[in-house]
Amino acid sequence: ENAAGALRNLAASDANKVAIAEAGGIAPLVALARDGTEAQKENAAGALAVLAVNDANKAAIAEAGGIAPLVALPRGGTDGQMREAAMALAMLVDANKVAIAEAGGIASVPLEVRKWFEQLRKAGDIASLVALARDGTDGQKEEAAAALAVLAVNDANKAAIAREGGIAPLRAGVAVARDELA
Repeated sequence: ENAAGALRNLAASDANKVAIAEAGGIAPLVALARDGTEAQKENAAGALAVLAVNDANKAAIAEAGGIAPLVALPRGGTDGQMREAAMALAMLVDANKVAIAEAGGIASVPLEVRKWFEQLRKAGDIASLVALARDGTDGQKEEAAAALAVLAVNDANKAAIAREGGIAPLRAGVAVARDELA
């Protein structure tokens, strides 16, 4: 559980995305997404989402059998697993449309997540996501923050998020989550 979460955090760096793949880290994450505990599945799907920003890793995830467990998680997983798997599939879809379709694909993902997926794929509009993270309902704030987190794995998007004023609403969201855990 903690290892998959640590790999997700480490994968935020472009160099680490490559290093994790070269060290054989993708296959164990796929195995955890398929057979792990509830927390391991969520963390592994999240790590695969971040790793899938790298084009070579997209192919490696598919070759390691990662499509099927990521498609399966939205069918019967927790909300967190569904969110993380949706992000991973959003990153993988361009390079793996056929494999995703063959695994039951987008139809297995609830409509609300599919809509969010599509918004995320079109998320060149960082200003709108920042506005939702700042001014939306609690649910919209959470979803916008998740989308911004995925987009922030790219350095250009990090700069755009900061330029659009995204740091303050994201900090506020972290503070709320921290208070809820206390």
